[in-house]
Amino acid sequence: MSTDAVPAHTLVVKNLHVEVGGKEILKGVNLTLRSGELTALMGPNGSGKSTLAYALMGHPKYKVTAGEALLDGQDLLKLTVDQRSRAGLFLGFQYPQEVSGLSLSKFLWTAYMQRHTAETADASQFGKDLSTHLGYLGMDEALLKRSLNEGFSGGEKKRVEVLQMATLAPMFSILDEPDSGLDIDAVRSVGETVAKLHFANAGTLVITHYQRILKYLRPDAVHVMVDGVIVLSGGRELADQLEAKGYDWVRVGVQAGN
Repeated sequence: MSTDAVPAHTLVVKNLHVEVGGKEILKGVNLTLRSGELTALMGPNGSGKSTLAYALMGHPKYKVTAGEALLDGQDLLKLTVDQRSRAGLFLGFQYPQEVSGLSLSKFLWTAYMQRHTAETADASQFGKDLSTHLGYLGMDEALLKRSLNEGFSGGEKKRVEVLQMATLAPMFSILDEPDSGLDIDAVRSVGETVAKLHFANAGTLVITHYQRILKYLRPDAVHVMVDGVIVLSGGRELADQLEAKGYDWVRVGVQAGN
């Protein structure tokens, strides 16, 4: 896809500090996301990756104590969760919730209408796009009639998160461990779909422990978080190093001040 005349967007995180229950989890995170780029954030358990995602989305449990987050220059931290969503930020949850009595189709249509007016909404196109995205994800259309995530398998729940992303077409998407708990086929399906939905006017941050989903995504940049800060950055080859060597060598480098 040509990037001519495609507006450039940025999400810039500067020196972000975040507490949870009075304990500092993020200790000065610096990260820049750009439209057209797919970025991977890796790191061991407890390093603060999910904390970054929830803090940016505005979860009240995560208290920002210092730093800033700017979406195209706008102070994201001053916005409510709803305003952040309308501004173009999307979070795909690691553990999607079940909502009894709300069908998946109704949920997706409601989300779609939050980004449109009666004049700009196109029900016909919405239906066509939904069918296309279901096909990408290998999902049965019968799931649309069921309550949101109720009785869904882990793989189906993760696919629904990607389906929401496709429906909303956000400016920036943060996917919190979209590969966790998935078998090999589901990882490939989710990874390939995210790659297909990655366009020049949007940016995507994928949070993961492993490189397995990254071979389908081919990220432009890989960052490693340890103990609340990003300590290492590189290209796709960095993910391969982590897969082969684990995270201990990164920790050793941090402790040595390298």
